[in-house]
Amino acid sequence: MYVFERKTSMSGQLPLKGLRVLDLASFIAGPVATTVLGDYGAEVIKIEPPGEGDPQRKLGQAHSIPQHPVNFCWHLTNRNKRAIVLDLKTAGGRAAFDRLAATADVMVVNFPLKVRERLKMRYADVAPLNPKLIYASMTGYGELGPDADQPGFDSTAFFARSGLLDALTYEGGPPAFSLPAQGDQMAGMNLFAAIAMALLHRERTGEGSEVGTSLHASGLWSNAMLAQGALLGAFVAPRPPRTQPRSALANQYRTADHRWIQLTIVREDKLWPELCQAIERPELLDDPRFQTTDDRRAHAPELAAILDPVFASHPWLHWRLKLRHHGITFGLLGVMRDVPHDEQAVANGAVVPSTLEEMPRTISAPIRLSFAAQPVTPGAGPGHGQHTDEVLGELGYSAAEIEGLRAAGALG
Repeated sequence: MYVFERKTSMSGQLPLKGLRVLDLASFIAGPVATTVLGDYGAEVIKIEPPGEGDPQRKLGQAHSIPQHPVNFCWHLTNRNKRAIVLDLKTAGGRAAFDRLAATADVMVVNFPLKVRERLKMRYADVAPLNPKLIYASMTGYGELGPDADQPGFDSTAFFARSGLLDALTYEGGPPAFSLPAQGDQMAGMNLFAAIAMALLHRERTGEGSEVGTSLHASGLWSNAMLAQGALLGAFVAPRPPRTQPRSALANQYRTADHRWIQLTIVREDKLWPELCQAIERPELLDDPRFQTTDDRRAHAPELAAILDPVFASHPWLHWRLKLRHHGITFGLLGVMRDVPHDEQAVANGAVVPSTLEEMPRTISAPIRLSFAAQPVTPGAGPGHGQHTDEVLGELGYSAAEIEGLRAAGALG
């Protein structure tokens, strides 16, 4: 394991210090936005329903998630938050929420639209409580259109509907499959960006506002190069198998030690001669099949068949030195077992220490600020209702009033 001291000149105050954020969202995409707000100084209060609370608490039991005794899924997405339980369907629970909303700067929700209407949790319902409140909405498919009420997860709304899985599918093969929460993480960062712009707008005007994004829109944005082509009626052919690439210089090759290298040579006029030197095959420069970019594309399967045994003749470390020396654009296809030993991730703050003894390192938000202090050190995700009494006490509720709310079922 590599441990590095991150060198930085950051010494200013965290930019979101003093903001209060109410996180009423469940699962991942919405809470990702509040996690990043908290990393940069905001106080985040997670409001959960009675019973089992946010289903994210048990997401680590899903078959597609690495199994581990530490509930790392929960800690990753809800670190450093305070958690309270309110039954918003009760008069007492709603009154407590209203009092809390009046003190908040940002509120993040991902309730289905019909649930928001039923609970009176739409922007129009809560804005009168606090005219400066920023109401941030995460949905599956947006808030208008025929599918606005359709439930959506990242596998369905982000990956499937946007065409991403289609674009990743090899010709003649079964559809590709998404990996856990990738779309959620992206959509959560988009919501964070919307909130940041709303905060800037409020700074300039004093006005609260409603902002939002959706998993579907985020998927289309991630797939924008192909989606924009589709809007013009232009499409790429289905992804061919690796042995029949569109370009042998934008292809994957296996090394002698069974690692895979991704070549991505865009400037072929400059780097094709360098590649021939790196692989010690200078005769390819005179091969009429490979004289120009068009020639190499036309004969891509033949060139790939030549490159396959070349790369298979030496281990990854050999090719790393050779390709770097010749300025070739390449990358190692990382495997998950590489992540704990990636010194680059540690050196640049993508992997950071945590205060949790059972989870000593974690993933940080992909943001760097020259003007601010280090982000808040990641800690634990809160227990269900862990801070209910504490937060209500700060709102002016007496211990007897809190017990009365609990007895009435408002606190679960």
